[in-house]
Amino acid sequence: MSRVVFLGTSLTAGLGLDPDVAYPALLQRKADSAGYAVRIVNAGLSGETSAGALRRAGWVLDQPASLVVLEVGANDGLRGVDPDSTYANIVALVKVVRAQRPEAGVALVQMEAPTNLGGSYTTRFHQAYVRAAKETGVPLLPFLLEGVAGDARLNQADGIHPNPEGSKRVADTVWRGLSPLLAQLTGG
Repeated sequence: MSRVVFLGTSLTAGLGLDPDVAYPALLQRKADSAGYAVRIVNAGLSGETSAGALRRAGWVLDQPASLVVLEVGANDGLRGVDPDSTYANIVALVKVVRAQRPEAGVALVQMEAPTNLGGSYTTRFHQAYVRAAKETGVPLLPFLLEGVAGDARLNQADGIHPNPEGSKRVADTVWRGLSPLLAQLTGG
């Protein structure tokens, strides 16, 4: 059975949710229903920055992985980290995965910065992911919180983390990009 590791933030960890309704668990159910022989591993950590993910990647990758999905940088955007730094960390993360798990595929999830940091920052932040995906040749999955960010009906009281209904939408968004990768991975 192929292992698909989601290395991410509290959004992946499912902060404030029962683990069974965090989006990686919902993706596991989608994969099972589609007949993909994969085990989705939730390696999300609350508060994780792209730099933190880079530091932690080595031990996360001690276990086998057929595909590593990087959901990193959300906290960089919330903290106003220089997008060039986020970009460099993403590129370095892809290199770590390829060095430690050369058999594994890698995918990157698009993240966005909050608009209160200004148009220039949000554009540069968005482009950091596009540039990193292009430079490393990894697929860029849609924005994780597409259709969820900013919608009070789909978020917990903090306005940042999806509620169970929002988590379903996140899973649907990720599935659009993940399903073809799982089909390639499993020959399905």
